[in-house]
Amino acid sequence: MNFFTFTKLGRVMLLAAVLAVGLTGCGDDNGANSGGANETVTIGGVKWMKKNLNVPMCDEMDADCGSRCYGGDAANCKKYGRLYTWEAAEKACQSVEMRLPSYDDWMALAQEAGGGSTAGKKLKSKSGWFDPDGKPANGTDNYGFSALPGGSLGITLSEEGAGNVGFWWTSTSIPGSRGTYYAYAWVISYSDNTRFHDEGNKIGGAMVSVRCIKD
Repeated sequence: MNFFTFTKLGRVMLLAAVLAVGLTGCGDDNGANSGGANETVTIGGVKWMKKNLNVPMCDEMDADCGSRCYGGDAANCKKYGRLYTWEAAEKACQSVEMRLPSYDDWMALAQEAGGGSTAGKKLKSKSGWFDPDGKPANGTDNYGFSALPGGSLGITLSEEGAGNVGFWWTSTSIPGSRGTYYAYAWVISYSDNTRFHDEGNKIGGAMVSVRCIKD
């Protein structure tokens, strides 16, 4: 199963929703986060980036690059931030003197925000989210975290989910021998549900969004 197919939504529904909303502007400008105090928000004693990371690793149109804009469109980098491979995600956070959050970091964030769908609702931005029918599915953004649905680039190099689902890398590999190839990713859906996905391919070119934290 493709890691980035959000099974509860269904691949066809996701792609249809992306086409329905046309990747239109959501009113949030991610910009390039440098990790400065004005670009972080403290939640549960941890400094998180306010927006998805948008630091280029190289030419995003290069198939071998560690980051790219959704659909190869620079406007989507400005809207959602970049999508990164797992390896590039760690390097990108280091480049702004921050680090990639772990499984435990994301779990603590979710618990701080109430867990489950409560956390999803409170962490999502107030604009930019849609359900598969194209209807608004925005959050309340209680903490200024402004989570956006940047979608993903799967291991088959198929893109899906922008506008409906947000995926973010963790620094935590899957336990056991599978950890050589897979890491956890945190997911927030249009329905507000939050969960970990345990099949993020670390070496197959899969790309998702990134938030960095500062200790």
